[in-house]
Amino acid sequence: MADALVRVERRDDGVAVVTLDNPKVNALSQELLNELGEVFSALAEDRPGAVVVTGGDRLFAAGADVTQFSAERAADIAATFHRVLDAVAAFPRPTIAAISGYALGGGCELALACDFRIASEKAVFGQPEILLGIIPGGGGTQRLPRLVGASRAKELIFTGRQVKAAEALAIGLADEVVAPENLHDHALAKATALAAGPVAAIALAKAAIDGTVTEQQAFTDVFQTADATIGVTSFLDHGPGKASFTGS
Repeated sequence: MADALVRVERRDDGVAVVTLDNPKVNALSQELLNELGEVFSALAEDRPGAVVVTGGDRLFAAGADVTQFSAERAADIAATFHRVLDAVAAFPRPTIAAISGYALGGGCELALACDFRIASEKAVFGQPEILLGIIPGGGGTQRLPRLVGASRAKELIFTGRQVKAAEALAIGLADEVVAPENLHDHALAKATALAAGPVAAIALAKAAIDGTVTEQQAFTDVFQTADATIGVTSFLDHGPGKASFTGS
């Protein structure tokens, strides 16, 4: 669709690229969030091996659409953010946020909902809601402290201070920082490598790490996958790192 706010590219290497496209600042309007939710629902029905979430070269997403804010709509806005970003977080495949430029407010929260954050050297993160007299409403108060610790998260949320890429890497908010011209290719390379792995096992590991299943249950379940048989047999016959997984 020409007027779609979220574009999806399914690649031959098993990676899906989800691109936010809401000029001028990729505001996470209720309409964009609903489209993003629909995209991830569709991907869950026909799962890729990994997903890259990205925006434009100048910015990832500058936050929620403040023009939609009001006391009357606050509950609905928060409910939409949580429904969609929780679905991103729970997606049973690796997700990578490729962040160029600003990832602020809801944009930062979307990045936090992904498994990995690869940032351009020009990336800037922040939860500036306090400067509007409000607080993060899309999971930022929960996911940010899990990455950077409670005290640092409080400092960032209480002040609304923005964090450049180098500091984001140092505090654990970004996992990798690369040159702007390498961001897209680097994120795709990481996603392609993950998509070629035993993605059913990765999904169970993700669920165990995130606490949606116990490790004991996930360990038991993973032995029902074809990749477990392939991996164990390959290890015994050829040593580690030689298996070719099927994703099932």
